[in-house]
Amino acid sequence: MDTKQSVLFVASEVEGIIKSGGLADVAKSLPEALLKLNYDVRIAMPAYHKIAGLQDAEVLLETALDAVPYTPYRVLKLEVAGIDVFAIDCPQYFGRAEMYAENNQAYRDNGERFSFFSAASLDMLPKLGFQPDVVHANDWHTGFVPFLLKYRYSKQCFYREMKSVLTIHNAVFQGVFSYDELGEIPEFANRWSPEAAVSETHVSMLRAGVLTAHKVNAVSPTYAHELQTELGSHGMAYEFQSREADLHGILNGCDYGAWNPEVDEYLPKTYKANQQSMARGKKACRIELQKQLGLPQEEVAVYGMVCRLTHQKGVHYLLPILDRFLKNDLQMVIVGTGDPKLAVQLHHIAERYPEKFVFVEAYNNQLAHLVEAASDFFVMPSEFEPCGLNQIYSMAYGTLPIVRAVGGLKDSVADYDTDPESATGFVYESPDPEALLTVMQRSLLLYCQNRKEVKRVQLHAMKQTFCWDDAADKYHEMYQLMFV
Repeated sequence: MDTKQSVLFVASEVEGIIKSGGLADVAKSLPEALLKLNYDVRIAMPAYHKIAGLQDAEVLLETALDAVPYTPYRVLKLEVAGIDVFAIDCPQYFGRAEMYAENNQAYRDNGERFSFFSAASLDMLPKLGFQPDVVHANDWHTGFVPFLLKYRYSKQCFYREMKSVLTIHNAVFQGVFSYDELGEIPEFANRWSPEAAVSETHVSMLRAGVLTAHKVNAVSPTYAHELQTELGSHGMAYEFQSREADLHGILNGCDYGAWNPEVDEYLPKTYKANQQSMARGKKACRIELQKQLGLPQEEVAVYGMVCRLTHQKGVHYLLPILDRFLKNDLQMVIVGTGDPKLAVQLHHIAERYPEKFVFVEAYNNQLAHLVEAASDFFVMPSEFEPCGLNQIYSMAYGTLPIVRAVGGLKDSVADYDTDPESATGFVYESPDPEALLTVMQRSLLLYCQNRKEVKRVQLHAMKQTFCWDDAADKYHEMYQLMFV
């Protein structure tokens, strides 16, 4: 860049500090990659009291919102990957046992909590002496950041030139709350806000951000397209269509520092992207997985799946066909937690096929790494998938993803039947159990008939890269368009 630009990255969680999902990975990795592009980048996040070492953090600011209801707060200084993190401390909102929910029940005041966070993220800037060129908000938790920048701050000299971006990581979560739940935003006192309202009584924080940000982006090109359709938008097709000219799709990168079979400490044997090393490494991992889970130590096709047990992840497509698929000579391992009803069904199937199928109802990071390395195929029959990371991890480990052609899955996996030479996995279209069974049988047939070809495709998959540096270049290009 010719001149150094500055970015405030606003997110509800950050990998390396506190994490519940993929948003946290982006909130660390993208700012880190922007730093390499010579951006002056800082991160704003809530100071959840469960963050390790928070009580020892330096206090940068003690103040209160300059607008009604004048809520007091502090800004604490944290750091991740060499980047300053402004942790906004307000005990009444963030002094909780968890970030968003307890016992699977969202906190009743989440609207108030995250509207305060959005307001404080902007309120603190002149007080800290940081004047970013771009304020980059993420998902519904920060949807009021662009809204407030437009309606509260746009005429103030300090903020006048700031541009806003909203990244959509998952539009199924839209932050819909009643006016009564948004006391931190006095702009809603008259209960009239066309750019945020979804009814006479409720507003959507995501909608507010989508309609007021200078740029909106989705975490893959296909997801950006899907958001403009009735099927893929979760009820917001009109809003995304209205922003088509400013809607960009940028595929997430991957943190290969954490997911790299060459140095993965969770594996019994590490391996590289060459035929001999890959074959030996994956065999050692398969034997270890079979040993840990009590499966027969046979050289058969191994199918893995690590996911939340939800409809989004397509578990309901797998369940009706799993009995039929397990009649073949293979083994399958599923690791995950979520919907108890789906878990019960998986446990029952595991009882019927103890020699072939294991379901581990837990989140176990070591086991997740081992499943990625030990498997020949990784199953991702997602209902929708804005970006997805497991298909990228799988390719890095020489494990061929079986994915439905949605969102980032479609953008990152090349189908074997369509183009065998450049294939990195198996892709199918239709969201139904029979289509999933067909593609899984296609993969098994190739394994049984031509093991050498499977190894060739696996090695080709290992050589693919999805770097954050490439994604950061595209974000840089999008940022520059706002200043033209």
